[in-house]
Amino acid sequence: MHGETGAVEQAYDVVKRMLDAAVRGVQLTPDDVALAASDVLGGTESSALPETLFRSHRGGEIRPKTAGQRKFVESIDRNTLTFGIGPAGTGKTFLAVVMAVRALRSRHVERVILSRPAVEAGEKLGFLPGDLKDKVDPYLRPLYDALSELMDDPLVSRYLERGTIEVAPLAYMRGRTLSGAFVILDEAQNATRDQLKMFLTRLGAGSKMIVNGDITQVDLPGGVQSGLLEAPRRFGGLPDIGIVELTDTDVVRHPLVTEIIRAYASDRGMR
Repeated sequence: MHGETGAVEQAYDVVKRMLDAAVRGVQLTPDDVALAASDVLGGTESSALPETLFRSHRGGEIRPKTAGQRKFVESIDRNTLTFGIGPAGTGKTFLAVVMAVRALRSRHVERVILSRPAVEAGEKLGFLPGDLKDKVDPYLRPLYDALSELMDDPLVSRYLERGTIEVAPLAYMRGRTLSGAFVILDEAQNATRDQLKMFLTRLGAGSKMIVNGDITQVDLPGGVQSGLLEAPRRFGGLPDIGIVELTDTDVVRHPLVTEIIRAYASDRGMR
């Protein structure tokens, strides 16, 4: 390598991390290279790529792709309750489900409960035909999609039929005590203060809980405040609770999504 000494050393560190991972049999991706480069430039001491969290039924290795995602996963491992707050495309839902299925497979929990508020994003779904399940399934579809990414459909169906994995609207959580479970509330920005309090107080012995949301995409009726907005202030610094704020630098969808998020963020300053 030729160039400035510091730049050459940084490039060497990135290449060495990639080689070490390849020797261990890791399936390297462009995201791994980008994260290693970010670590080196940021002075992160660890010389290893993040741990592979899960292998999907298609054989893919799933691990954090950004520094923010790594903090999110580490917080879930370390704390009983983790709040993941950040824009669309940062992998909050998917990584939460990965960690839940991982805990289920390793028998750290007996069941997984996935929930979302049934709040319409500017659309009225009440006219849709069918029973209550048919009407709420559109709200829960992203959770089913995440499960299908990790496990084959027959296995997902068996878990759902046995109640080992439950996918339900937030309203179904009232009055329950969720013990021995990995519990996820997705789209929590659409939960009111009272709803969020109700959900958090369902936590039972031997359980772990994740609350995810994007405070820039609140679909509650005018005048109704999201309970997630006050979470960092209310729970920050409390023991066994982690609050991880992801940013547009953690977006792992199409690169244009990052630019769209930034464009809307600048628009807020124009109002």
